[in-house]
Amino acid sequence: MFNIRSLPPIERKPDGCLPRMTHSQRQKAVRLIRNICCNYDDGNCVLLDNGQPCVCVQSISYSVNCKFFRRVLLMDKAGQSLEAEIFKDDTTKRCAVCGVAFRSTSNNAKYCEACAKETLRKQKAAHARNRRSRVEK
Repeated sequence: MFNIRSLPPIERKPDGCLPRMTHSQRQKAVRLIRNICCNYDDGNCVLLDNGQPCVCVQSISYSVNCKFFRRVLLMDKAGQSLEAEIFKDDTTKRCAVCGVAFRSTSNNAKYCEACAKETLRKQKAAHARNRRSRVEK
């Protein structure tokens, strides 16, 4: 069983308000909630249910106000790019291939995780082709 009370509170901006999402970010968030949230049940939130159905607040709001969404869903592999878009900081970068926002631990990262594998494979193949073409027969 998951204890929602043990999660830290959502970070607030310096003026005290919650982080806001754009329309496209909210659409991605709702899609993420509907697909992978274990507490989402037909538009209702199981965590907020106290005998009567309660609407999932995160799916109808432009603010990030659900601790489970912030600390679990956005940290999931499917939500990491959305998390990087919403909570921008100096470690957030855009992929040179697909343009998705991602968090980088190094200062020379150019590609998101998915594109990095594909780009590395293509670069290795090109290098091997080039090496083979230089061999004298």
